Amino acid sequence: MARKRKSAGRTPEKSSGNRDSEVRVIGGEFRGRRLHYHGDPSVRPMKHRTREAIFNLVGTGCPGRHAVDLFAGTGALGLEALSRGAVSATFIERHVPTARIVDENIRLLAVDDQAEVLVTSAFLWVRRDLPAAAAAADKPWLVFCSPPYKFYYERQQEMIGLVTAIMEHTPGDSILIVEAEVPFDFDLLRDAEPTTGHSAEWDIRKYPPAIVGLWHKR
Repeated sequence: MARKRKSAGRTPEKSSGNRDSEVRVIGGEFRGRRLHYHGDPSVRPMKHRTREAIFNLVGTGCPGRHAVDLFAGTGALGLEALSRGAVSATFIERHVPTARIVDENIRLLAVDDQAEVLVTSAFLWVRRDLPAAAAAADKPWLVFCSPPYKFYYERQQEMIGLVTAIMEHTPGDSILIVEAEVPFDFDLLRDAEPTTGHSAEWDIRKYPPAIVGLWHKR
């Protein structure tokens, strides 16, 4: 069962000063603010230049939207969206120590009243909770799907199912951003796109080693 977490008032750990483990907000209200990251390479924070490119693609798509950060890690994508005008955000992270880092970053930026952390699997949340959450939504979403790259190979059908469920259930005018590794073939998602009357083309960009697709639900 998913657990909703609010910031628990912990004292953030001091940064080690290792620039390889630095994660910062790139633009908007919190531009330049450093986020906490425990240095675990399995979390694989998105490179700053890739995150900047993604938000350049999104353009003015943040204000007024609800951000959903599916594989939250440090929470950098959802927090970047809040910094740039998103009104609220849901962070989904199944790894408890990593979810605590998201809590710390929410508290660091003082956006507790705009954010919730769900400690659960993104796959489970999409299957179990997505339809009801989307049906209750009163604003379009900005969804970030940036999982461990290995999921696209080891759990390919689950990943395709997750992305197509997001495409099917999100409110109209929602934007979906999917990050994968360059060899990933977005035709797998085009072929699986649900026939919901909301067909749209993927805008595909390469930022090696990443490949990013943007899909806008018209």
